Amino acid sequence: MKFDKKEIIEIIENAFTYIVVMAMFAYGIGKVIQFDGAIAINKKVSELTGMQLMWAFYGYSKPFVLILGALEITGGILMLIKKTRILGCLFVSTILVNVILQDIFYSVNLGALKAAIIYQLFIVAILWFSKQKVIQIFRIITSIEKIAASKKKFFLKVIFSLLLFVAIRILEFYVTTKW
Repeated sequence: MKFDKKEIIEIIENAFTYIVVMAMFAYGIGKVIQFDGAIAINKKVSELTGMQLMWAFYGYSKPFVLILGALEITGGILMLIKKTRILGCLFVSTILVNVILQDIFYSVNLGALKAAIIYQLFIVAILWFSKQKVIQIFRIITSIEKIAASKKKFFLKVIFSLLLFVAIRILEFYVTTKW
């Protein structure tokens, strides 16, 4: 049996996908117990390492951590389904980039950082394999319909948009501050 280039790329893409999905499922399900007891630290904040501080932060709110786990699992499911794989890759990338930055700036275990970087590189490769679709998606979402409109109408729309912006910001100020 001989595979052509397209089939070999599909096999590699699927393998990369399975690796990332498995990790997202493991990390997502692991959130149920990952940070248990993390806030039981008897030190001043200034005495904590970056990793201890981050663990205490995540351990403070179980619902927050469970939602993060559910998002990791959701991203994995989106990646697993071929039709939603690109969306899943973008979804999981937002999670992984956040994890990578936290691992760097809070000095989390180097192995965890390396794993997150590897998963992100696999996602970049998956997106590269579908680069024509990715390019098409970005063209669609960044395209601007050219509508023939007068300059007067254009400036009126900008002025009304700015007035509405100011009104909403004023409303936001009064809603979010104590009276």
